[in-house]
Amino acid sequence: MPQEVRHYLAHTEQGQSIRSLAREAGCHASTILRQVRRYETRRDDFLVDRALTRLGAAQSTDLAAFCDVEDEDTMTLSVEINEVVMPDEAEIRTEAPRVLRRLNEPGACLAIAEDMEKAVIVREDASGQTLRTAVIERPLAEALALKDWVALHSDGRIKRYRITTAGRHALKRFLAEGEAARAGLTDETNPFSAQHGEHGMRMDRDARGKRRRVRYNATEGPLLSLARRRDKSGEPFLAPELVAAGERLREDFELAQLGPRVAQNWDRFLTASGKPDFATSGGAAGGSEAARKRVANALSDLGPGLGDVVLRCCCFLEGIEATEQRMGWSARSGKIVLRIALVRLKKHYSEASGNWSPLIG
Repeated sequence: MPQEVRHYLAHTEQGQSIRSLAREAGCHASTILRQVRRYETRRDDFLVDRALTRLGAAQSTDLAAFCDVEDEDTMTLSVEINEVVMPDEAEIRTEAPRVLRRLNEPGACLAIAEDMEKAVIVREDASGQTLRTAVIERPLAEALALKDWVALHSDGRIKRYRITTAGRHALKRFLAEGEAARAGLTDETNPFSAQHGEHGMRMDRDARGKRRRVRYNATEGPLLSLARRRDKSGEPFLAPELVAAGERLREDFELAQLGPRVAQNWDRFLTASGKPDFATSGGAAGGSEAARKRVANALSDLGPGLGDVVLRCCCFLEGIEATEQRMGWSARSGKIVLRIALVRLKKHYSEASGNWSPLIG
């Protein structure tokens, strides 16, 4: 259950004050007040209202919603659970990927009505016919709405819900965790980084030469991709300080292009040594003058070859294979040259301004 929901139920069902909840959470009272108002507004949503009602009844009894049943033999009253409160975390992690994957299909929606015991996921095919692709329990549908993974799309006797951006991000995390578990990399992965990437599949060869499908992040730069690799000794291929040096160069590169007109002639660095032409046709330069000087000094210190690879991989975010083809290098040699260039770049920054980059202001 999200922490905001706990605060809302503690205030509305248990009667805790806004200030006491703020003291327990270590935040300002206005933050708790906004959370309470947000979920009070969300009660207009059918599934969210049913979920909050179900959780509120459970909290008021410290159990689920239950009823008293008379035992015929002992003539005493016993407590019996009347219905399931909400699915636990293990059930959500098991069922949510299947449901979100179906909802992520084109034209798919989750349909439910007040008199329906279960929710269905339907979508229209190319011929216009409605296909039922999944059936889920109502508590699970309520949990998805409470987590903001689905949102109300059309209201009426039949309510229709569609997957949200947060739901797609959650699906990406579940897929990343599942693939990491199959590959035996559960302890070294960060599934939350997968939700911000656009992943694709490609064919690659493993160490034994067999072709296999590889899932990759199409929006991740080559520097971070190489930083996750390991060498023969098990150490990271790129040390954190080398990655920091490459990111520092990219930061200066981006700051140098903040002006409205940018006419830096970076092609001169790719063909011959020398300083780039930062002047525009009007004689004015865009971006930060200090950042342009830092980039020019760093690339001049690296020289041709090393300067080319860091400029393409760190600043232009060009892939290693594309850089090898452009530079005419042999396969699998670009990452070695990049590591050598980053070592030289780190030494340049240490000699120029120490371990800390200058303040942006």
